[in-house]
Formats: sequence, C-alpha cells, structure tokens
Amino acid sequence: MRNMIALAVLLPLLAGGCVHTVTSVATAPFKVAGKAVDWTTTSQSEADRNYGRKMRKQEEREGKERKKAYEQCRHQGGSEADCRASYQGYRANGYNY
Repeated sequence: MRNMIALAVLLPLLAGGCVHTVTSVATAPFKVAGKAVDWTTTSQSEADRNYGRKMRKQEEREGKERKKAYEQCRHQGGSEADCRASYQGYRANGYNY
C-alpha cells in the first residue's frame, strides 16, 4: 500500500519528461514547416534592405560611368559645362534627362 502511494505521488514527476518529449515530437513537423516558410519568404524589411542595397550599387555604377564620361570629354577638349551636360549613360533612377 505504501508503495502504491509513493508511486502515485512520483508518477506525475516521472511522466512529466515523457509528456514533454511526446509534445516536442508531435509539434516538430509544424515548427520545421514554419521555419521553411520563414526561409522561403521575404519580409518587408528584408525587401527594403535589399532594394536599398541594389539602388546604392546602381548609383555607384552611375557615378563611375558619369565620371569616366566627363574625364573623356574633358580630355577631348570639351568645356566643363558641355561635358557635364553630355552624359547620356545609365541613370540609377531610370530617367535620362
């Protein structure tokens, strides 16, 4: 009788780990699926960060091209104002004005 009472008292403590393990195993596929969705989708902040990085690279490219075109124009004897206005290459914002 004493053993039965001790077993009844200790059973919840001993089974606690088992219940936790069963719960972990049962919820694991859902956690994995959630992680996969997180990895495959892009949040708005990630999209904004990527867009900003892309635009900075494009602006850097435009600056290099503009400087190169200006230096070539000046080397060929063009005036400063004409050389600045004559650049017709790539523009990061998409407008050629």
